Amino acid sequence: MAAGNGASAPTSPGAETGTRRGATVRRSREQRTSDSRLRILDAAVACLVESGYAGTTTLTIQARAGVSRGRLLHHFPSKETLLVAAAQHLAATRFASDGLASAELPPQADDPGARLDRIVDVMWTTYQEPYFWASTELWTAARTDPALAAALLPAERRLGAAIRQTLDAVFEAYAEHENYPMVREMLLTGMRGVALTYGFDPREAATDPHVAQWKQMCRVLLL
Repeated sequence: MAAGNGASAPTSPGAETGTRRGATVRRSREQRTSDSRLRILDAAVACLVESGYAGTTTLTIQARAGVSRGRLLHHFPSKETLLVAAAQHLAATRFASDGLASAELPPQADDPGARLDRIVDVMWTTYQEPYFWASTELWTAARTDPALAAALLPAERRLGAAIRQTLDAVFEAYAEHENYPMVREMLLTGMRGVALTYGFDPREAATDPHVAQWKQMCRVLLL
């Protein structure tokens, strides 16, 4: 009466092998799905930057990404959802990995002014990145495209909140300062506005006179 003693029957080696094989297949399938999605997003951003919103189609994105039509539509059923997802993905990824979140900043105790200057410099470089121009294409097109505007607005609000959260962490020593919220918004809106002029008047961003003004503003209002 072995069945009555509560002991589990041993698992056969073949069953264990099959389980492992099944798990590997699932992981492989999930990885391929993730990889194809990232290729589509990267291709969409590249098309936006190079060809603008009007010149970007799902067919050009599909060809650049090297995926099938069915694969593209599986991930993104419309052009609007694809382009918004692409711009937001790249912005969030780059801002976190290459921007302020990973920047080397002077210690606050050593030279508060130098730290503020460095924060301004790094912030300004993010407005020279491809994701900024991809986003700009979407913002402009959304004015006359209700479907795009409907997809863009909630995504922009989420991204804006994430960016502000990162800035709050970087400006940590000043986050409680009464002037900080104003300074943060003036930097974000001011840099965005100046950066837009580079679309028709390209020049050396590092020597833009506004950079010195933003630094002075931070020192005057936060130190």
